[in-house]
Amino acid sequence: MTAPIIELKNVSKQYDGQFAVNNLSLSIPKGEVFGLLGPNGAGKTTTILMMLGLSEPTSGSILVSGMDSTRNPIEVKRMVGYLPDNLGFYPNMTGFENLMYTAELNHIPRNIAKERSDYLLEKVNLTESAKKKTGKYSRGMKQRLGLADVLMKKPEVVILDEPTLGIDPEGVRELLKMIRELSEEEGITVLLSSHHLHQVQQICDRVGIFVNGKLLAEGDIMSLAQQLFEENTFVIHVEASPLHQSLLETIQAIEGITKMEEVENGLDIYCKKDLSSTISRIIIESGASLYHISNKNFGLDEIYHRYFEGRDHT
Repeated sequence: MTAPIIELKNVSKQYDGQFAVNNLSLSIPKGEVFGLLGPNGAGKTTTILMMLGLSEPTSGSILVSGMDSTRNPIEVKRMVGYLPDNLGFYPNMTGFENLMYTAELNHIPRNIAKERSDYLLEKVNLTESAKKKTGKYSRGMKQRLGLADVLMKKPEVVILDEPTLGIDPEGVRELLKMIRELSEEEGITVLLSSHHLHQVQQICDRVGIFVNGKLLAEGDIMSLAQQLFEENTFVIHVEASPLHQSLLETIQAIEGITKMEEVENGLDIYCKKDLSSTISRIIIESGASLYHISNKNFGLDEIYHRYFEGRDHT
């Protein structure tokens, strides 16, 4: 099995006796886009700062690309590109000049830096604004330039802290598409911190739900649904006629079905696994007409909000 590129073991961070991060363990393999999802104040930024070696954990260990973030912060910073939620560029320099300055700070030869800058500016759709001073850039343009900036040194890991903050919906869609494409093309691992459910769901391979400094659950959408909804991971919506009593009883008796609900335009059947084909066959064999059958799998929105219903996060 491939060693994780980011690994946190029992990491805690306390301020004045209060836990900002509480016994966090997390493993992220190379090439994955991982979403750290949680409300503001959950401890996401504190976790990121510890990964970068900008803050020391009270206890536990953090390895990034096999390097200890606390003991070797400079080496970790060489391998990681970080896009904070509050971007800063030199406003009197153009987008191109800002990228070239970043290249100079990273000791990238000028000819290679120019080629890399041109390539990245094209990738983030800023070629036409490359000679425009960044003081005139919109928030969305600055975020896209920030994405190009963190990729200048060809990092192994990119950490994005609330990258879509303050961008309009079209800009968000564009930026998320770029992040996914650049991750695949550059072969990098991406850790994306956000409190926006749907944005995380669009591009992340896996998600960690983070509340009050604790990682409550992690996995892809299906595994999170299985952890959370247990008996009712699948909801199969059926539209058929006639749904007579004997047919309902036959469906209810199928192994793996936990409950059924009659809804306005049909039937919602809750299952431990996908039983669509079995349900379809039984309906047709009964002589009823099957008009529609589909899975209503739980989305991240339902998963996330379920974690705040009647749970003690202290």
